Amino acid sequence: MAKATKPADLRAKTADELNTLLLELKREQLNLRFQQATGQNEGQSRIRVVRREIARIKTIDAQNTEKTAVGAKTSAAIS
Repeated sequence: MAKATKPADLRAKTADELNTLLLELKREQLNLRFQQATGQNEGQSRIRVVRREIARIKTIDAQNTEKTAVGAKTSAAIS
């Protein structure tokens, strides 16, 4: 992943796409941690960017989950 993803772009994705992206970022984060531990890491700022991307995806995923839960409660209360 070359650039940070904007929240609007992430909100347009499905839950499966978000989970796939999250998995890729976690793998990248693991690789960056290993590079840092062995002294091979050239871009220290990438660790920070990846960490924030993961947090951004988790936040949007939680918001989507909350929306569906509230929607389900509302429709159940109306029935």
